[in-house]
Amino acid sequence: MNPATKIGKCLSLLGATLFLGASLVAGTVQQDQQPAPDNSKTNQGDANKDAVTAEQKMNPADRNITIQILSAIYRDHSLSTYAHNIKVITQDGKVTLRGPVRTEDEKAGMEAKAAAVVGAENVTNQLQAAPANP
Repeated sequence: MNPATKIGKCLSLLGATLFLGASLVAGTVQQDQQPAPDNSKTNQGDANKDAVTAEQKMNPADRNITIQILSAIYRDHSLSTYAHNIKVITQDGKVTLRGPVRTEDEKAGMEAKAAAVVGAENVTNQLQAAPANP
């Protein structure tokens, strides 16, 4: 076999190897990607002019209340990631809890943590128990 034939075969083998490797990597990336969840219905409530959102300005007392409630939530390692990421909105000493939690027990627990800081009469619980992933 002459040197030109050897080089041609090596280049063909190298090209096939690179093509196969690239297709395997591309296939793996596509399998790991999941479609983004559609939460547009959930976000529509925030568009309401009177909706309570976390972006509203707070006075120092309201900020302190929010910090106390969030600290109590973050210290509880038995809670789901959902529960650790709820919104705590405080306005004039009134607290609104929003977002998904895993169970009704977590929902009640979040409300209890807020009530321990500001009293049950000052807590509006808008948390939703989300179904577990299938």
